[in-house]
Amino acid sequence: MITHLEGKLVEKNPTDVVIDCNGVGYFVNISLHTFSQIPDRENLKLYTYLQVREDSHSLYGFSSKVEREIFKLLISVSGIGANTARTMLSSLTPEQVKEGIASENVALIQSVKGIGAKTAQRVIIDLKDKVLKVYGMDELSLAPNNTNKDEALSALDVLGFNKKQSEKVVDKILKAQPDALVEQIIKDALKNL
Repeated sequence: MITHLEGKLVEKNPTDVVIDCNGVGYFVNISLHTFSQIPDRENLKLYTYLQVREDSHSLYGFSSKVEREIFKLLISVSGIGANTARTMLSSLTPEQVKEGIASENVALIQSVKGIGAKTAQRVIIDLKDKVLKVYGMDELSLAPNNTNKDEALSALDVLGFNKKQSEKVVDKILKAQPDALVEQIIKDALKNL
């Protein structure tokens, strides 16, 4: 019903904003990702999703259409409500959620507070085909990169490095060189750990 709001930013908090549109103030729930994208200037445009329930009407705002589409996909999964979907988009970027689902990365989806192994698996099972189809992602392009990353991480783990730190460093390396070989990833990671 309400597809976007454009108006004056009245109030900005990490979880919500108030936008004045011609004298009407709209309270809009947002993710931390959207919060980080919102400029501190007066005029603001957010893509929105209106959730109508028996006891409330809640408006959710997003800095991009992609984030809104991922939110809609997430809430279509049984057991994922609007707040859980918002938490996912606060913990992970829309890109990370998309890639995590497409590459069946249960650990990544499960890293979100409040999501257990079963829910993470359900998200992946329900949404993988939709994500691959909607975003034109190719399963083959995701696989080699993911196995190189996994091999590098397990090698660093064997060497005794902290898993979380290793993952951050490896992700940074893969962002710079997406088709780096396992040996190269490990060498570069060792320089940065």
